[in-house]
Amino acid sequence: MPAGLLAALKIALLAILGIAHRVYWHGGIDITFVVFALFLSTNLVICFWEICLFFRRDYIESRFAHWQQHRLRTGRSPALAFLTTKVPLRSAFSPTVWADVWAAYSVYDGSYADRRTYGFNVDVGNGFITAIPTLILYAAFTTEFLSPLAAGILGIMFFWQWTYATSIYLVSFFIAKRHRDISRGEVYGMILALNATWIVVPLLGLYVSIRLVVDSSYSVLGG
Repeated sequence: MPAGLLAALKIALLAILGIAHRVYWHGGIDITFVVFALFLSTNLVICFWEICLFFRRDYIESRFAHWQQHRLRTGRSPALAFLTTKVPLRSAFSPTVWADVWAAYSVYDGSYADRRTYGFNVDVGNGFITAIPTLILYAAFTTEFLSPLAAGILGIMFFWQWTYATSIYLVSFFIAKRHRDISRGEVYGMILALNATWIVVPLLGLYVSIRLVVDSSYSVLGG
């Protein structure tokens, strides 16, 4: 199965579990909840990739050269090449397979092949620190097992840190002049567009979390 399709199926399965629960217990869903079901499910998958980034850092540093040469030899996007790579189902959770995400992405931003950089360490930190809180927040938004106050406070903490950390990453990317090593289209597509999700959705998350605290209710999520 292509790596991109496999990753999409994992995200879809996690999101569908939450959406199905909301439909069953509330008789419908709100578009705001769907956004967070997809975002938090995506972050859970990426947290696993980021843990792989830490444990397979030597492999990523050596594999970086492969993707550079692949790009020069074929002219194809390393990201597209990775996403279309066939992955056996027995390797669906292989750390080496998903570490290759970062090796391919390093062609656009070399900081992921250098453990001394902000980009490398902030994503490793996200993987280890936010995986469990993401799961708790997703469960709270889905089942309302936490009080709105507790869920709102947790949301404010984590949506703010995602907004801040991603903003600093983008600033550091341009201050380090890494944008000069890739095309303008790659800057917009691989750097700005991908990372904008971790700013725009968390900003919406801040609003939702504040409403949870102020309203003492999950009504902002259609509850």
